[in-house]
Amino acid sequence: MADLIVNGGKPLSGTITPSGNKNSVLPILCASLLTDEPVRLLNVPVITDVEKLVTFFREQGSRITWDKPAGTIAIDHSSFDPRRLEGELPSGMRSSVLLFAPLLQRMKKITLPTNAKGCSLGIRELDPHLEILGSLGAKISHQGDLTLRLTRRFRGARHWPDYMSVTATENFVMAAALADGESTLLNAASEPHVQDLCTVLVAMGARISGIGTSKLTVEGVTRLRGGTFTINTDYHEVVTFLALGAITGGEVRVTHSLPHHFDLMTRAFRKLGATIEHQGTTALVRRSQPLRIQSPFTTNLLPKIEAAPWPYFPVDLLPCMIALAVRAQGAIQFWNKVYEGGFTWMPELSKFGAQVVVSDPHRVIVFGDRPLRPATVDAPYIIRAAVGLYMVAASIPGRSVVKNADTIKRAHPNFVENLRSLGADVEWKG
Repeated sequence: MADLIVNGGKPLSGTITPSGNKNSVLPILCASLLTDEPVRLLNVPVITDVEKLVTFFREQGSRITWDKPAGTIAIDHSSFDPRRLEGELPSGMRSSVLLFAPLLQRMKKITLPTNAKGCSLGIRELDPHLEILGSLGAKISHQGDLTLRLTRRFRGARHWPDYMSVTATENFVMAAALADGESTLLNAASEPHVQDLCTVLVAMGARISGIGTSKLTVEGVTRLRGGTFTINTDYHEVVTFLALGAITGGEVRVTHSLPHHFDLMTRAFRKLGATIEHQGTTALVRRSQPLRIQSPFTTNLLPKIEAAPWPYFPVDLLPCMIALAVRAQGAIQFWNKVYEGGFTWMPELSKFGAQVVVSDPHRVIVFGDRPLRPATVDAPYIIRAAVGLYMVAASIPGRSVVKNADTIKRAHPNFVENLRSLGADVEWKG
């Protein structure tokens, strides 16, 4: 495990070009299994989860050429050998579940230990995936190991899950794309990365309508083709570096910012006193903005930022807003409507001197603008919680340590390099 050594108190300023979206590239990589034709991906981030998937593909006989400096991956699954799979999917990444539908399409039967996991955000159940695959015709048994069988093809069906799940929605569209007949998913997730996967599948020949809405309809086809596809910018990284500019009083520009996704996120910044400007496809936070929490019109209620499945404010970005709130004048409530473990790192914030009240597993109140001090803190296995701890450390003059912070590398391939280009005094140790 690696620690971040932070000498804070310096305004971070400059221009950042964000990497490709981790949450887009992983399902798109899995979807490449749906064709034997060559697939080429551009703007691929060099992150550990991509490394694991590439290694897995190669172990099954697929031909993969990854030019990391150029950010391109060439994929050819025509030599994929199902006899090589011995039950284990890539470990330590929740996105392993995205291999269920593509592997079933190829192999018709997979037997797996049920140990897929990603981070520490609470219970991540397999049931929504199994229910979707079952409704589309897969036979599922669980006697110690998990076994999934498919007689020939998935068959079209209508399914309405209990809640919007990103990865379950992605498994649905990958299974339904090659199903026999029409499939409909109500209560579908609509996050930008779900839209990215659907757009790539359509370019491969899938027939999907309702992209970006909560109702997806897929007319199955008999085959998909290959092609060249560009991974969209990671909007999480865009927000992260804008927030770093705001919390340190610097001026940061982020290119390729996908402004059409940013209305609600820009408003969340404004609630904390930070104005985000959009100049074409570049997002900008200007220097020395006073962080002050806006009072709502209904003054007997606390201002709040609520996070839930898209088009709500993204849950994964709450830690960046919480870090900003620690530095802002006033009090604000944060409500994580998805993960019951999303606020387990609040005691680490208190080591800096932050005042945070945990109301329940889903809600916290931050009382900002308290005297802060450098500290050594322990990052959880939650990517942007580690980033949030770094943000607070970067805003405090003196030396702080964010221990076990290398979970950040799962989403930000050049995190420290980008920070240094903005003037940060930071390094990895260990």
